[in-house]
Amino acid sequence: MEWKITDGLTDYNDAVAFMEARVAAIAAGEADECVWLLEHPPLYTAGTSARIEDLTNPDRFPVFEAKRGGEYTYHGPGQRVAYVMLDLNKRGKDVRRFVKQLEEWVIAALAEFNVHGEIRDGRVGVWVRRNDKPLTPSGQPAEDKVAAIGLRLRKWVSFHGISINVEPDLEHFSGIVPCGITEHGVTSLVDLGLPVTLVDVDTALRKTFSEVFAPNGG
Repeated sequence: MEWKITDGLTDYNDAVAFMEARVAAIAAGEADECVWLLEHPPLYTAGTSARIEDLTNPDRFPVFEAKRGGEYTYHGPGQRVAYVMLDLNKRGKDVRRFVKQLEEWVIAALAEFNVHGEIRDGRVGVWVRRNDKPLTPSGQPAEDKVAAIGLRLRKWVSFHGISINVEPDLEHFSGIVPCGITEHGVTSLVDLGLPVTLVDVDTALRKTFSEVFAPNGG
């Protein structure tokens, strides 16, 4: 499997074009699986479940139709995007299990920094409790989203993937209702008080990947 790391900001359309070509090559048995770590310039993407009313400031940043699962999300500098091009033909054709593995991967990577990530029924992504914040209007403990997950499959090869907020400008999320959820907020590792860099997160992602994803699903 190839690990591809791109410095600087990668154009979104260029990233999609790369993924489309790589997924086709993987499906044809002509290329290795690939995890691509990158950053995008500020932009919003709309998943297949996105509701237009959740795009509260459509003129702020470019908006792209992602054709992945999920709703609106933000990408931008300081956020580590991991595009995951894996062949589920060799890893078991089980989408639910694969999404669970992506969640477990993020949680394991966060644990490298002593961050306790959690998943919630009905809320996609990885969340952290914020005991330092007031209770929500419903009286529940505050929780913030630290990582998003959005996936697409073609011929049982995955693309798109995950994004972890390392040190993005959190105010940039205000142009959307992230993943359609209004009650909870968004955080980052730096916002949580951790002096973590993208390189640190890359190291954690590479270390924990093999703990979750055995080669070819073995």
